[in-house]
Amino acid sequence: MVKARTSAAELVESGHVRINGTRETSPGHAIKIGDVITVALDRTVRVLKVTDFNERRGDAASARVLYEELGDVKRN
Repeated sequence: MVKARTSAAELVESGHVRINGTRETSPGHAIKIGDVITVALDRTVRVLKVTDFNERRGDAASARVLYEELGDVKRN
């Protein structure tokens, strides 16, 4: 969703991320398989379900198989 970990941390700290419906403000918060993550980006809201984890960080293509897209809503 974002290119850098620092950008992801800024989204969390600014309140744009929810985990299982609860707003999260700590970038280090642990997630688990089955968690639903809602992210408000610019003019869209993406809803993702965590399906798996990698042992190591990888590229965007390998990350896409670790979640299921539940929704993508355009905001005005």
